[in-house]
Amino acid sequence: MDRIDAMKVFVAALDEGSLAGAGRKLGKSPAAVSRAIAFLEERVGTELLHRTTRAIRLSEAGERYALACRRILTDLEEADLAAGGERSAPRGMLTITAPVAAGEELIRPVLDAFLDRHPEVSARLHLLDRPANLIDEGIDVALRLAHLPDSNLVALPIGEVRRVLAASPRYLARHEPVAEPSDLESHQLIAMTHFGLDSWSFPPLPGSAMARSVQFAPRFVVNSVRAAVASAVEGRGIVRLFSYHVAEEVATGRLRIILAGHEHAPLPVHLVAPQGRLAVPKVRAFVDFARPKLQEFFAARAAACGCKDD
Repeated sequence: MDRIDAMKVFVAALDEGSLAGAGRKLGKSPAAVSRAIAFLEERVGTELLHRTTRAIRLSEAGERYALACRRILTDLEEADLAAGGERSAPRGMLTITAPVAAGEELIRPVLDAFLDRHPEVSARLHLLDRPANLIDEGIDVALRLAHLPDSNLVALPIGEVRRVLAASPRYLARHEPVAEPSDLESHQLIAMTHFGLDSWSFPPLPGSAMARSVQFAPRFVVNSVRAAVASAVEGRGIVRLFSYHVAEEVATGRLRIILAGHEHAPLPVHLVAPQGRLAVPKVRAFVDFARPKLQEFFAARAAACGCKDD
């Protein structure tokens, strides 16, 4: 049996979540899929998958082997495309990752429109509020909202976002003014998991190099952007989120930005891809299609959320 074909079966099984799904995706019989996995396990001398009647799960050795398989198959695809030149049309599986809120609101509709234009491309969208390892996890493109460390990734800028504090006019009318970050200690705060559960940081005061930190006991903790925004709009407290999360509510007056003069510098937004992946037609086509739409989105949200404190 060809080892590369067996690796494709193995990776397909992981992507589809079952041996049967791999068979459907690759047009192989259940017996052929099982033989491919058995062939790899015999070759490496250990079990790669724990199988049940309903699901599969990677063994510890299988996790390491899966990363290697993805890198090998990606390198082979890039070699084939480089040999074929630009004549190759976009095709195959496109894998993208993005933060949950941005993926649901922005990347998903852009990806839907892209797939309508390219019927030979299929896609997998991983919504993760953590930075995925693009190479090890077999990801083609990621949306990143952060300062990027030096790496072997290609980064294409598309905009920037602010980390803002917002509250409803009703809440602000019923509570003491918030003029300084320290005033937050006496307010009801809505905490998001990845924005700080018990403290929020602010830039140093003039003449100081030490960032300020406000400690608090949140009134409400939630891991959903939509839920946090909804609670803030209903007057339940002050929330900290990215500016694009609340831009529509700010533009319509349902929320107001507070402490705008005490914000950290904006964070850049990029589309990033591993070195070499932009030469793959499906990846190049997606980036060329998505980048202007994302730039327009973040520019519009920045304008809508550009107001300062009332």
